[in-house]
Amino acid sequence: MEPQFSVDSSLSVDVVLPPSAGPRAQNHGPVFEEQPSSLIYPEGLTEGKVILSCQARASPAASYRWLVNGTEVPLGLDLRYTLVAGSLVISSPESVRDTGSYQCLAINRCGTIVSKAASVKFGYLNDFPTDSRSPQTAYEGAGTFLACRPPPHYPALSYRWFINEFPNFLKNEKSDGRWFVSQVTGNLYLAKAEQNDTGNYFCFTTINMDISTNPRKSTPSIKVRFPAETYRLAGQTAQLECFAYGNPVPKLRWRKVDGLLPAKSGSSVEGPTLTLPDLSFDDEGIYECEAYNSQGSDPQWLQVMSDSEVEISSELLWSCIAAGKPKPSVRWLRNGQSITRLKISNLALEDSGMYQCVAENKHGTIYSSAELRVQVQAPDFRLNPVRKLIPAARGGQVKIECRPRAAPKPSLFWSRGTELLTNSSRVTVAPDGVLSILNISRADEGKYTCFAENYLGKANSTGHLSVRDATKITLAPSNADINQGENVSLQCHAAHDPTMDLSFKGVSICENIGDLIILNAQLSQAGVYTCTAQTVVDSASAVAKLVVRGPPGPPGGLLVKNVAETSVELRWSRGYDNHSPIGKYVIRGRWALSSQWRQMRTEPSNIEGNAESARVIGLMPWMDYEFQVIASNILGSGEPSMASHTVRTQQAAPTVAPSGLGGGGGDRHELIITWTPMAREYQNGDGFGYILAFKRTEAPTWTTLKIPQVDSSRYVYYNDSLSPYSPFVVKIRAYNCRGEGPFSQIAVVHSAEEGDSCPHAAMFAVPRKGQYNTTITALVKVSLLLLKQSPPWDRWIRYWRQHEREAAADRVRTLGQETSARVSGLRPSTRYHVAVLAYNSAGTGPSSPRTTVTTRKPPPNRRPGNISWRTDDAWVTVRWDHVMALHNESAVLGYKVLYKHEGQSTLKVLDKSRSTVKLLLPKDNSYVVLEIRSWGEGGDGPAHEIIVSRDSGEDPHQFSTASMATVGQMLVLELCETVFDG
Repeated sequence: MEPQFSVDSSLSVDVVLPPSAGPRAQNHGPVFEEQPSSLIYPEGLTEGKVILSCQARASPAASYRWLVNGTEVPLGLDLRYTLVAGSLVISSPESVRDTGSYQCLAINRCGTIVSKAASVKFGYLNDFPTDSRSPQTAYEGAGTFLACRPPPHYPALSYRWFINEFPNFLKNEKSDGRWFVSQVTGNLYLAKAEQNDTGNYFCFTTINMDISTNPRKSTPSIKVRFPAETYRLAGQTAQLECFAYGNPVPKLRWRKVDGLLPAKSGSSVEGPTLTLPDLSFDDEGIYECEAYNSQGSDPQWLQVMSDSEVEISSELLWSCIAAGKPKPSVRWLRNGQSITRLKISNLALEDSGMYQCVAENKHGTIYSSAELRVQVQAPDFRLNPVRKLIPAARGGQVKIECRPRAAPKPSLFWSRGTELLTNSSRVTVAPDGVLSILNISRADEGKYTCFAENYLGKANSTGHLSVRDATKITLAPSNADINQGENVSLQCHAAHDPTMDLSFKGVSICENIGDLIILNAQLSQAGVYTCTAQTVVDSASAVAKLVVRGPPGPPGGLLVKNVAETSVELRWSRGYDNHSPIGKYVIRGRWALSSQWRQMRTEPSNIEGNAESARVIGLMPWMDYEFQVIASNILGSGEPSMASHTVRTQQAAPTVAPSGLGGGGGDRHELIITWTPMAREYQNGDGFGYILAFKRTEAPTWTTLKIPQVDSSRYVYYNDSLSPYSPFVVKIRAYNCRGEGPFSQIAVVHSAEEGDSCPHAAMFAVPRKGQYNTTITALVKVSLLLLKQSPPWDRWIRYWRQHEREAAADRVRTLGQETSARVSGLRPSTRYHVAVLAYNSAGTGPSSPRTTVTTRKPPPNRRPGNISWRTDDAWVTVRWDHVMALHNESAVLGYKVLYKHEGQSTLKVLDKSRSTVKLLLPKDNSYVVLEIRSWGEGGDGPAHEIIVSRDSGEDPHQFSTASMATVGQMLVLELCETVFDG
């Protein structure tokens, strides 16, 4: 069987015209509004009824008859048959007597039509045999099946199985896919038998009587089409879509009309979406989608006949064309009776009636009907007389129609007064009766009469031709050339016959003036304008061209080529110059860390108006950029081009050194070195880190080490032999996968001071791990040297930012024996100086040496997202998306999962390094409350709270909470007192 195809290579629109809404003749033949449908009736249901619908509109109203298997149904003779309106009702239907094919006939005096055939069949389902079956043995781990052996039935059954007792039905989804019930044979298949599968199995069948005809087969019909033209930039991805209706479901395949399909299209060449990645100029061309299936289809009308009124003695040639697979045959009915062909010559009155064409193949039958009316009538002008007054312009032309009603067609001729008109160079009488007169003059005025005659009679109709002065343009509009935003007036004056009204198309007029005024003209208003002055008899026109000059249009086809470390090449095509030469181009760009468009440096620095390429320089390596081009002329700058696709510049070694190098403080034997982490725009490549070099001031060699973390901002060097407050010189450089950058300037940093030997010394130590609900950015230990028997002095802790004056420092007070203080409200990622002073009633003592500390970056301000979980017996596994830190946030080192069971008052804490956790569910049906948050050096992020129960498949109570998130940055300072004699 040949497959059916539907091919679409361009965009098309199908327009369906509705039936005429105009009034029909007073009398018309039947037209079906409802036809019978096939049905299946349960056998043995003797108290029911079968109803076959039939309804037709007709004037006069139709009467109805019914055929079963071609024989008339004995309405009125068999009381089981009843006619309700046009529908046939069969009471107490029986399979032996009432099975068959039924058709409805609708009849009135205009003719008869026959409905489509509808079958009545009877369904049944016998009982299973009563004999029992022998037990069936299966081996554990092996597959087996149980046969249903359904009883005789019609139509098809649906099958289910239950085990041991009703309604314990087998459900495949709860058996790990081991069970399968065939809906063809009813057999039950078991992939792997297990010990607990032992039992009594029952085959359960059901039948659906609500069945009409088989699904309609149809050839493919493409419904989703791709645009006739698709544009993409080189390097982008194009997707073309195509989808088709059809039964069976059509298959789709793509081809390139003017060449081979690109290999990169892969498996998408046989699917609804053709994907072409990484486009190049070789991919340009015409692509075609083809939909096909291999099955037959019901007949479908391609052309049908329509109601016709024709005159007597003429010829009728109706045609019907149907499509289908296999190709349907077509036959004809007249008033319900078969005729051999539908071509009638010399039509007579008795040929009037109802005609039907019937198309049929093995999949179905379709009907189309139409009414034929054969007309006979003497000529009659009452419905369409010649116009009484016919105005015409001098020097122009006129056409006068003559269209009487008549059947057969009448002979037509014209006269002017008593003069019979014949064809000449100026006067023509067409076969359809239209009288044409050219180059009209005043002498042509007068009465014109049309005469019509056939063998049934004669008639005539007269009109008066009045000749008027012609309309003329007396002042034609002039061409205009203006700049955008200016005003313009296009003048247009005309002369006309004073007995008629004059109008100008599209504008208001003052006497004979039809000037067109355009205010604040825009580029879109440029073009050719036509001034048309018209009366009811003629018109006159004049044209003028309006040029609107303005800034250039946007350049097109912007491409990025030759991407280097700090430069790229741009190419574009000229846009419209809008009638003013392009003077120059400007290139703008934006990058990943900035949403604002900025003018870029270029080579050449000034891009002339005839250029179509330029090089953008001064870019940052390893950065994502977009570009646009703007053209300008003496009238201003135009709209920017579409943005280019995003490109990333090549990687390069770092070109600047880290800043903020310093340090100091710490515990005994420590040297702490700090610096400011480099921002993303200075990293220039991946594999980024720092190279730190330090040595004692008098040492000949440097100690060098690599620190591979991009966010690192400090390094602690520990050595037991390190003397207190020893000076070191330090320097730092950045590196990435492409090389090393320059060293920073040398800074001097001192090792930690010795707390027991230096009055008011201060040492800093960083905690290894933050405490729950606290973001600890620095821990400060201050050792105070006090006199023996001294009173418990109070202290002031002073702190200020690195670039502030000490005089502007903030203070925190500690009382008596307190050895710690909490400083809050600090800025993240900021260097602070700290000093401690003791005081009593006699005044304030000297300050301790200042110490410097850098606060941590804040934690990510985002809760873990996309949380999902799955329960398995007594456990629940929860997963979430990893929280990615931004460049100005501290890195995520892990997650804190807080949980409690229903009824518990305290939360338990789990630290997880991965974004998944497995928890034990409570044995009862209670629920578990979880909070999940990220943590790192900067503290804890905001929490995501969920509620999980054993029987929940989704999270109906999911909400977020920030009640446990850290607010601000803080320092925790510990003050340690040391007492000595003297």
